[in-house]
Amino acid sequence: MSDCLFCKIVAKEVPADVVMDTARTLAFRDVNPQAPTHVLVIPKAHHENAAALAAVDDGLADDLLTTCHAVAVQEGVAGSGYRVVLNTGPGAGQTVFHVHAHVIGGRSLAWPPG
Repeated sequence: MSDCLFCKIVAKEVPADVVMDTARTLAFRDVNPQAPTHVLVIPKAHHENAAALAAVDDGLADDLLTTCHAVAVQEGVAGSGYRVVLNTGPGAGQTVFHVHAHVIGGRSLAWPPG
């Protein structure tokens, strides 16, 4: 998609702080981190949201989650715990309509806080 920010990052038309690059996924630091570790993991192929990704059923969702865990290990948060968030649709807070997982960790994410 020519106007998709994340497609432009995959095409290296827009810079990103890439932390992992696999055959089918790309992981880069969020520009507005909500925790010490906040990395976005995207499929290189454009799919609008998690529902569209699930409909493909070609193992890409598996690759996405595998990369999420590999990022957590690489970032040193796998042992203490991390969160993987996929916002689907504007009502859930999705603002870039290229499916992406947020890997968040490095501080307590327990709910309720405390």
